Amino acid sequence: MRRSDRMSDAGFRLMIGLFRLLDTFFPYIDRRVRGFGLAPGMTVVDYGCGPGRYSLRFARLVGESGRVFAVDIHPLAVRSVLRLRARHGLANLEAVLARGYDTGLPAAMADRVCAIDMFFGVHDPGAFLAEVDRLLKPEGLLLLDDGHQSRAATLAKLSASGRFEVAEETRDHLTCRKRKVPASTGG
Repeated sequence: MRRSDRMSDAGFRLMIGLFRLLDTFFPYIDRRVRGFGLAPGMTVVDYGCGPGRYSLRFARLVGESGRVFAVDIHPLAVRSVLRLRARHGLANLEAVLARGYDTGLPAAMADRVCAIDMFFGVHDPGAFLAEVDRLLKPEGLLLLDDGHQSRAATLAKLSASGRFEVAEETRDHLTCRKRKVPASTGG
């Protein structure tokens, strides 16, 4: 990971202020996450969680029997999520500071990995998608939006990784499943 992968502290604080304004005047997140197929008891990784806007909703949707891991490379993101957890009493929400693309979380633990408005800023999509692949259970899904890049760029990065295939494409996001490795024919 390059140093430039992480936003400056001032930029992060500015982003939080902008999100507060957006959420006040355009409250769309609750409606948006209903299309993510989250259910009580699921384990969700909110990769690139930023201030935790989505993490909070995910924690409510998966309920007390589920878990949400809010992952980010920025220490201010982790602090923000910890404040949300305390303010809303969400024992099922954990904040994780990633080192590069490594989350330090166990393999095959997530039903969903949600990467919302962050993939455009990933400088090594192969490394990022390898970590997502590692985190997902065999039937787990990656929910990915384009952020500030074209859908074509998102699809090209996914294809180049060789790890995921698009299961569903909406205007809002892609739902991706792990690419199945063809069974050996023997011989």
